[in-house]
Amino acid sequence: MDTSTLGLLVIVGLVIIGLAILFTFVPVMLWISALAAGVRVSIFNLVGMRLRRVIPSRVINPLIKAVKAGLELSTNQLESHYLAGGNVDRVVNALIAAHRANIELSFERCAAIDLAGRDVLDAVQMSVNPKVIETPFIAGVAMDGIEVKAKARITVRANIDRLVGGAGEDTVIARVGEGIVSTIGSSENHKKVLENPDMISHTVLSKGLDAGTAFEILSIDIADIDIGKNIGAVLQTDQAEADKNIAQAKAEERRAMAVAQEQEMRARVEEMRAKVVEAEAEVPMAMAEALRSGNIGVMDYMNLKNIEADTDMRDMIGKPNQEEDEDDR
Repeated sequence: MDTSTLGLLVIVGLVIIGLAILFTFVPVMLWISALAAGVRVSIFNLVGMRLRRVIPSRVINPLIKAVKAGLELSTNQLESHYLAGGNVDRVVNALIAAHRANIELSFERCAAIDLAGRDVLDAVQMSVNPKVIETPFIAGVAMDGIEVKAKARITVRANIDRLVGGAGEDTVIARVGEGIVSTIGSSENHKKVLENPDMISHTVLSKGLDAGTAFEILSIDIADIDIGKNIGAVLQTDQAEADKNIAQAKAEERRAMAVAQEQEMRARVEEMRAKVVEAEAEVPMAMAEALRSGNIGVMDYMNLKNIEADTDMRDMIGKPNQEEDEDDR
Protein backbone atom coordinates (compact mmCIF):
# COMPACT_ATOMS: atom_id res chain seq x y z
CA MET A 1 0.00 0.00 0.00
CA ASP A 2 1.46 3.28 -1.10
CA THR A 3 1.64 6.45 0.99
CA SER A 4 -1.21 8.26 -0.81
CA THR A 5 -3.67 5.44 -0.21
CA LEU A 6 -2.69 5.23 3.46
CA GLY A 7 -3.15 8.98 3.84
CA LEU A 8 -6.58 8.77 2.20
CA LEU A 9 -7.68 6.04 4.62
CA VAL A 10 -6.49 8.09 7.57
CA ILE A 11 -8.41 11.11 6.32
CA VAL A 12 -11.57 9.03 5.81
CA GLY A 13 -11.20 7.55 9.30
CA LEU A 14 -10.77 10.99 10.84
CA VAL A 15 -13.83 12.23 8.97
CA ILE A 16 -15.93 9.31 10.20
CA ILE A 17 -14.75 9.83 13.78
CA GLY A 18 -15.45 13.53 13.48
CA LEU A 19 -18.95 12.88 12.12
CA ALA A 20 -19.62 10.38 14.90
CA ILE A 21 -18.53 12.89 17.52
CA LEU A 22 -20.57 15.59 15.80
CA PHE A 23 -23.74 13.50 15.66
CA THR A 24 -23.20 12.38 19.26
CA PHE A 25 -22.73 15.86 20.63
CA VAL A 26 -25.12 17.60 18.26
CA PRO A 27 -28.59 15.93 18.18
CA VAL A 28 -29.14 16.29 14.47
CA MET A 29 -31.87 13.64 14.31
CA LEU A 30 -33.77 15.34 17.14
CA TRP A 31 -33.43 18.65 15.29
CA ILE A 32 -34.83 17.06 12.14
CA SER A 33 -37.74 15.55 14.09
CA ALA A 34 -38.53 18.94 15.60
CA LEU A 35 -38.52 20.62 12.20
CA ALA A 36 -40.77 17.90 10.78
CA ALA A 37 -43.23 18.46 13.65
CA GLY A 38 -43.29 22.22 13.10
CA VAL A 39 -41.24 23.10 16.19
CA ARG A 40 -38.77 25.82 15.37
CA VAL A 41 -35.56 25.23 17.25
CA SER A 42 -32.06 26.00 16.06
CA ILE A 43 -29.22 23.53 16.09
CA PHE A 44 -27.20 25.97 18.17
CA ASN A 45 -29.94 25.93 20.83
CA LEU A 46 -29.62 22.15 21.02
CA VAL A 47 -25.86 22.44 21.36
CA GLY A 48 -26.38 25.01 24.10
CA MET A 49 -28.58 22.52 25.96
CA ARG A 50 -25.72 20.04 25.85
CA LEU A 51 -23.39 22.66 27.27
CA ARG A 52 -25.91 23.47 30.02
CA ARG A 53 -26.10 19.75 30.88
CA VAL A 54 -29.67 19.44 29.70
CA ILE A 55 -30.74 16.32 27.84
CA PRO A 56 -32.30 17.79 24.67
CA SER A 57 -34.75 14.91 24.21
CA ARG A 58 -36.24 15.60 27.66
CA VAL A 59 -37.20 19.08 26.45
CA ILE A 60 -37.81 18.73 22.69
CA ASN A 61 -40.02 15.62 22.76
CA PRO A 62 -42.48 17.13 25.32
CA LEU A 63 -42.40 20.37 23.30
CA ILE A 64 -43.39 18.44 20.18
CA LYS A 65 -46.35 16.93 22.05
CA ALA A 66 -47.40 20.33 23.32
CA VAL A 67 -47.26 21.94 19.86
CA LYS A 68 -49.22 19.07 18.32
CA ALA A 69 -51.85 19.49 21.09
CA GLY A 70 -52.21 23.18 20.32
CA LEU A 71 -50.33 24.56 23.32
CA GLU A 72 -47.99 27.53 23.06
CA LEU A 73 -44.84 26.71 24.99
CA SER A 74 -41.23 27.68 24.51
CA THR A 75 -38.00 25.80 24.96
CA ASN A 76 -36.90 28.27 27.62
CA GLN A 77 -39.92 27.44 29.79
CA LEU A 78 -39.40 23.70 29.55
CA GLU A 79 -35.62 23.95 29.95
CA SER A 80 -35.91 26.13 33.07
CA HIS A 81 -38.36 23.67 34.61
CA TYR A 82 -35.98 20.81 33.81
CA LEU A 83 -33.06 22.65 35.41
CA ALA A 84 -35.21 23.27 38.50
CA GLY A 85 -35.61 19.52 38.94
CA GLY A 86 -39.15 19.19 37.59
CA ASN A 87 -40.67 16.50 35.42
CA VAL A 88 -41.17 18.20 32.07
CA ASP A 89 -42.99 15.31 30.43
CA ARG A 90 -45.53 15.02 33.29
CA VAL A 91 -46.15 18.78 33.25
CA VAL A 92 -46.82 18.78 29.52
CA ASN A 93 -49.14 15.78 29.82
CA ALA A 94 -51.05 17.57 32.59
CA LEU A 95 -51.34 20.72 30.43
CA ILE A 96 -52.64 18.67 27.51
CA ALA A 97 -55.20 16.89 29.73
CA ALA A 98 -56.35 20.20 31.22
CA HIS A 99 -56.62 21.73 27.74
CA ARG A 100 -58.75 18.82 26.53
CA ALA A 101 -61.01 19.09 29.62
CA ASN A 102 -61.39 22.91 29.29
CA ILE A 103 -59.68 23.44 32.65
CA GLU A 104 -57.78 26.70 32.96
CA LEU A 105 -54.23 25.79 33.95
CA SER A 106 -51.19 27.90 33.15
CA PHE A 107 -47.68 26.55 32.72
CA GLU A 108 -46.43 28.49 35.75
CA ARG A 109 -49.15 27.03 38.01
CA CYS A 110 -48.55 23.54 36.65
CA ALA A 111 -44.79 23.83 37.10
CA ALA A 112 -45.23 25.12 40.66
CA ILE A 113 -47.48 22.16 41.55
CA ASP A 114 -44.94 19.74 40.08
CA LEU A 115 -42.04 21.33 41.97
CA ALA A 116 -44.09 21.22 45.18
CA GLY A 117 -43.96 17.43 45.00
CA ARG A 118 -47.55 16.77 43.94
CA ASP A 119 -48.55 14.71 40.94
CA VAL A 120 -50.03 17.41 38.73
CA LEU A 121 -51.25 14.92 36.13
CA ASP A 122 -53.10 12.96 38.80
CA ALA A 123 -54.61 16.21 40.07
CA VAL A 124 -55.91 17.10 36.63
CA GLN A 125 -57.33 13.61 36.18
CA MET A 126 -58.98 13.88 39.60
CA SER A 127 -60.54 17.17 38.55
CA VAL A 128 -62.17 15.36 35.64
CA ASN A 129 -62.85 12.06 37.43
CA PRO A 130 -63.52 12.65 41.16
CA LYS A 131 -61.90 10.34 43.68
CA VAL A 132 -63.64 8.41 46.48
CA ILE A 133 -61.92 8.34 49.87
CA GLU A 134 -63.19 5.76 52.36
CA THR A 135 -62.78 6.40 56.07
CA PRO A 136 -62.31 3.68 58.69
CA PHE A 137 -65.03 3.01 61.27
CA ILE A 138 -65.43 6.17 63.34
CA ALA A 139 -67.03 5.75 66.78
CA GLY A 140 -69.20 8.32 68.51
CA VAL A 141 -71.37 8.18 71.64
CA ALA A 142 -74.95 9.44 71.62
CA MET A 143 -76.53 11.20 74.59
CA ASP A 144 -78.10 7.94 75.82
CA GLY A 145 -74.62 6.42 76.23
CA ILE A 146 -74.77 4.01 73.26
CA GLU A 147 -71.73 3.91 70.98
CA VAL A 148 -72.42 4.23 67.23
CA LYS A 149 -69.80 3.33 64.61
CA ALA A 150 -70.01 4.80 61.11
CA LYS A 151 -67.96 4.43 57.94
CA ALA A 152 -68.17 7.18 55.30
CA ARG A 153 -67.24 7.50 51.63
CA ILE A 154 -66.04 10.99 50.67
CA THR A 155 -66.21 11.99 47.01
CA VAL A 156 -63.62 14.69 46.36
CA ARG A 157 -62.39 16.62 43.37
CA ALA A 158 -58.95 18.16 43.15
CA ASN A 159 -58.85 21.92 43.57
CA ILE A 160 -55.96 22.95 41.37
CA ASP A 161 -55.83 26.48 42.76
CA ARG A 162 -55.17 25.10 46.27
CA LEU A 163 -52.83 22.25 45.38
CA VAL A 164 -49.84 24.34 46.45
CA GLY A 165 -50.06 24.77 50.22
CA GLY A 166 -53.37 22.89 50.58
CA ALA A 167 -53.87 20.05 53.06
CA GLY A 168 -54.03 16.46 51.87
CA GLU A 169 -56.32 13.45 52.25
CA ASP A 170 -55.42 12.83 55.90
CA THR A 171 -56.76 16.25 56.88
CA VAL A 172 -60.02 15.65 55.01
CA ILE A 173 -60.49 12.27 56.72
CA ALA A 174 -59.72 13.78 60.13
CA ARG A 175 -62.20 16.63 59.64
CA VAL A 176 -64.95 14.30 58.44
CA GLY A 177 -64.29 12.01 61.40
CA GLU A 178 -64.58 14.95 63.78
CA GLY A 179 -67.88 15.95 62.15
CA ILE A 180 -69.26 12.41 62.46
CA VAL A 181 -68.32 12.20 66.15
CA SER A 182 -69.88 15.59 66.94
CA THR A 183 -73.07 14.76 65.02
CA ILE A 184 -73.52 11.43 66.81
CA GLY A 185 -72.71 13.04 70.15
CA SER A 186 -75.37 15.73 69.68
CA SER A 187 -78.12 13.14 68.99
CA GLU A 188 -80.54 12.46 71.85
CA ASN A 189 -80.36 8.69 71.34
CA HIS A 190 -78.71 6.22 69.01
CA LYS A 191 -82.02 5.22 67.38
CA LYS A 192 -82.29 8.58 65.61
CA VAL A 193 -78.85 8.07 64.10
CA LEU A 194 -79.76 4.57 62.91
CA GLU A 195 -83.08 5.77 61.48
CA ASN A 196 -81.57 8.73 59.61
CA PRO A 197 -77.90 8.10 58.78
CA ASP A 198 -78.11 10.78 56.10
CA MET A 199 -78.42 13.28 58.97
CA ILE A 200 -74.69 12.76 59.50
CA SER A 201 -73.96 13.43 55.83
CA HIS A 202 -75.95 16.66 55.67
CA THR A 203 -74.57 17.98 58.97
CA VAL A 204 -70.94 17.21 58.11
CA LEU A 205 -71.22 18.47 54.53
CA SER A 206 -72.67 21.79 55.68
CA LYS A 207 -69.60 22.58 57.80
CA GLY A 208 -67.33 23.38 54.86
CA LEU A 209 -64.66 20.88 55.81
CA ASP A 210 -62.75 21.32 52.53
CA ALA A 211 -61.59 24.83 53.46
CA GLY A 212 -57.81 25.09 53.20
CA THR A 213 -57.43 21.68 51.59
CA ALA A 214 -56.36 20.68 48.09
CA PHE A 215 -59.77 19.11 47.45
CA GLU A 216 -63.38 20.06 46.98
CA ILE A 217 -65.80 17.76 48.78
CA LEU A 218 -68.67 16.84 46.48
CA SER A 219 -70.56 14.43 48.74
CA ILE A 220 -70.27 12.47 51.97
CA ASP A 221 -72.15 9.17 52.06
CA ILE A 222 -72.51 6.83 55.04
CA ALA A 223 -71.43 3.44 53.73
CA ASP A 224 -71.97 1.43 56.92
CA ILE A 225 -73.27 2.03 60.43
CA ASP A 226 -73.23 -0.25 63.46
CA ILE A 227 -73.88 -0.30 67.20
CA GLY A 228 -70.94 -0.55 69.58
CA LYS A 229 -70.72 -0.78 73.35
CA ASN A 230 -73.06 0.69 75.94
CA ILE A 231 -70.56 3.27 77.10
CA GLY A 232 -73.01 4.79 79.60
CA ALA A 233 -73.53 1.47 81.36
CA VAL A 234 -69.79 0.79 81.37
CA LEU A 235 -69.13 4.19 82.93
CA GLN A 236 -71.83 3.64 85.56
CA THR A 237 -70.40 0.21 86.35
CA ASP A 238 -66.91 1.64 86.69
CA GLN A 239 -68.26 4.44 88.90
CA ALA A 240 -70.11 1.94 91.10
CA GLU A 241 -66.96 -0.18 91.39
CA ALA A 242 -64.95 2.90 92.31
CA ASP A 243 -67.56 3.92 94.93
CA LYS A 244 -67.48 0.40 96.37
CA ASN A 245 -63.71 0.46 96.63
CA ILE A 246 -63.86 3.86 98.33
CA ALA A 247 -66.50 2.60 100.79
CA GLN A 248 -64.43 -0.49 101.54
CA ALA A 249 -61.36 1.64 102.11
CA LYS A 250 -63.26 3.93 104.49
CA ALA A 251 -64.74 0.92 106.33
CA GLU A 252 -61.28 -0.59 106.68
CA GLU A 253 -60.05 2.73 108.02
CA ARG A 254 -62.87 2.85 110.59
CA ARG A 255 -62.20 -0.77 111.60
CA ALA A 256 -58.51 -0.02 112.07
CA MET A 257 -59.39 2.99 114.21
CA ALA A 258 -61.81 0.89 116.28
CA VAL A 259 -59.17 -1.79 116.80
CA ALA A 260 -56.68 0.87 117.85
CA GLN A 261 -59.18 2.38 120.29
CA GLU A 262 -59.98 -1.08 121.68
CA GLN A 263 -56.32 -1.83 122.22
CA GLU A 264 -55.90 1.55 123.88
CA MET A 265 -58.86 0.87 126.20
CA ARG A 266 -57.47 -2.56 127.06
CA ALA A 267 -54.15 -0.99 127.91
CA ARG A 268 -55.89 1.50 130.19
CA VAL A 269 -57.92 -1.28 131.86
CA GLU A 270 -54.78 -3.31 132.45
CA GLU A 271 -53.12 -0.23 133.88
CA MET A 272 -56.09 0.37 136.21
CA ARG A 273 -56.10 -3.30 137.26
CA ALA A 274 -52.43 -3.06 138.05
CA LYS A 275 -53.09 -0.02 140.20
CA VAL A 276 -55.99 -1.83 141.96
CA VAL A 277 -53.82 -4.87 142.66
CA GLU A 278 -51.12 -2.57 143.95
CA ALA A 279 -53.66 -0.80 146.18
CA GLU A 280 -55.13 -4.12 147.43
CA ALA A 281 -51.63 -5.25 148.34
CA GLU A 282 -51.35 -2.27 150.65
CA VAL A 283 -54.70 -2.99 152.43
CA PRO A 284 -53.34 -5.64 154.92
CA MET A 285 -50.47 -3.39 155.83
CA ALA A 286 -52.90 -0.51 156.38
CA MET A 287 -55.17 -2.75 158.53
CA ALA A 288 -52.21 -3.86 160.64
CA GLU A 289 -51.09 -0.30 161.09
CA ALA A 290 -54.64 0.71 162.06
CA LEU A 291 -54.80 -2.08 164.68
CA ARG A 292 -51.44 -1.11 166.08
CA SER A 293 -52.32 2.54 166.22
CA GLY A 294 -55.74 1.84 167.72
CA ASN A 295 -57.75 3.42 164.94
CA ILE A 296 -59.90 0.26 164.71
CA GLY A 297 -60.69 -2.34 167.31
CA VAL A 298 -60.81 -6.08 167.18
CA MET A 299 -64.61 -6.09 166.92
CA ASP A 300 -64.44 -3.76 163.98
CA TYR A 301 -61.98 -6.09 162.31
CA MET A 302 -64.26 -9.12 162.99
CA ASN A 303 -67.27 -7.27 161.56
CA LEU A 304 -65.27 -6.51 158.43
CA LYS A 305 -64.36 -10.19 158.07
CA ASN A 306 -68.01 -11.18 158.51
CA ILE A 307 -69.02 -8.73 155.80
CA GLU A 308 -66.38 -10.17 153.45
CA ALA A 309 -67.60 -13.71 154.23
CA ASP A 310 -71.20 -12.73 153.50
CA THR A 311 -70.15 -11.12 150.25
CA ASP A 312 -68.22 -14.23 149.15
CA MET A 313 -71.20 -16.44 150.05
CA ARG A 314 -73.59 -14.30 148.03
CA ASP A 315 -71.20 -14.41 145.07
CA MET A 316 -71.09 -18.23 145.27
CA ILE A 317 -74.88 -18.40 145.42
CA GLY A 318 -75.26 -16.05 142.43
CA LYS A 319 -72.80 -17.90 140.13
CA PRO A 320 -74.98 -21.00 139.44
CA ASN A 321 -77.87 -18.73 138.43
CA GLN A 322 -75.62 -16.84 136.01
CA GLU A 323 -74.40 -20.12 134.46
CA GLU A 324 -78.02 -21.32 133.98
CA ASP A 325 -78.94 -18.04 132.33
CA GLU A 326 -76.01 -18.37 129.94
CA ASP A 327 -77.03 -21.98 129.10
CA ASP A 328 -80.61 -20.82 128.34
CA ARG A 329 -79.25 -18.18 126.00
